[in-house]
Amino acid sequence: MAVEEAREATEPEAAEVAEVVEGSEVSEAARAAAAVAAQALYSIAPGYTLNVRSGPGTQYRLIRTLAPGSRVPIFCQRPGETISGPYGTTKIWDNIEVGEYVSDAYVHTGSDGYVASRCA
Repeated sequence: MAVEEAREATEPEAAEVAEVVEGSEVSEAARAAAAVAAQALYSIAPGYTLNVRSGPGTQYRLIRTLAPGSRVPIFCQRPGETISGPYGTTKIWDNIEVGEYVSDAYVHTGSDGYVASRCA
């Protein structure tokens, strides 16, 4: 339900929506999908294909590449190999999926520091 629709809902409608969301009618998969949808996405540097690695460094296995114009979530960040890219030189690596990392030097976060919690 959109924010505008939620504001316009009557009290009984709002209670019904809350009951469905809190009840067992919403699957764990739906809750996980909603959490991912709410996750901020960050653009990779324009014109670059970005390598996704299994850990925070170029010595880790290459899993896949991201096409120019891709956007990624950052679930957590961790220190790793120092990399120079279009957004500076950094040792910060962004966890974009379970077991998948990209160098923060290629992700436009608007910061030279951490923008997410450190990975456990």
